Amino acid sequence: MSYNTKKDPCKANACRIQACLKDNNFQEEKCKEVLEQMRICCQKWHKKSVCCSGIDLNRSYLSEEEVQEPKNTK
Repeated sequence: MSYNTKKDPCKANACRIQACLKDNNFQEEKCKEVLEQMRICCQKWHKKSVCCSGIDLNRSYLSEEEVQEPKNTK
């Protein structure tokens, strides 16, 4: 079985990024949480995911304050 026939483990995250960017007029700032989820996926799967090319594994998309403050879900 070739690599191309296996499902990319980070593809769903890549699709969420595209949808978020489209919904927010391609403003990366509005999609930081989705971008961070992709980075976390790529930290785990970068050797198996074609979608991870171009993702900086060492750069968090969230500021320290955003990481420390739980999001209000109300």
